[in-house]
Amino acid sequence: MTLTRPGLPELVTGVRELVSPSAGPRATAFAVADLLRRWLPPPEILTAQERLGDPDRYVGHTLHAETAFSIVAVVWRPGQRTAIHDHIAWCVFGVLQGVEYETLYRDHGDHLTEIGRAANRVGEVSGFAPPGDIHRVHNTGDETAISLHVYGADLSAAPSSIRRVYDLPVLPAR
Repeated sequence: MTLTRPGLPELVTGVRELVSPSAGPRATAFAVADLLRRWLPPPEILTAQERLGDPDRYVGHTLHAETAFSIVAVVWRPGQRTAIHDHIAWCVFGVLQGVEYETLYRDHGDHLTEIGRAANRVGEVSGFAPPGDIHRVHNTGDETAISLHVYGADLSAAPSSIRRVYDLPVLPAR
């Protein structure tokens, strides 16, 4: 039996057409974000069991991976969050359910400062490319949040999309 994932075939085809070695990472992220705004699938891209998440940690479900990109759905139960981190490649995400809170940081070498916050709601899409993609994602809501991430890397060949975790003090901006 083949698992049907609503919207995934169209999304894979569209991303494949946009990803090119000649395009820069930032331009690729913005182009894929525009595509995801048009083709953002429903939460039912995951099975009912996958949408439950894990009580101990946020969980990612790799839905597609090939040399140039991967598509991962992330399920965040209330209170779950990432460490402060950046990525190995460009990334685009869209919120399918709930609210994903993101805090952005700047690295000063010996400390971080907070440079922005966003509450990403259902249907909202954003993209970025390293460097300058240091952030933390947190589900501060009362319901499970689900987001779809497109990474410019083959996550079947890499252990994670995270390049670096930042364990530096966060100081107020001066």
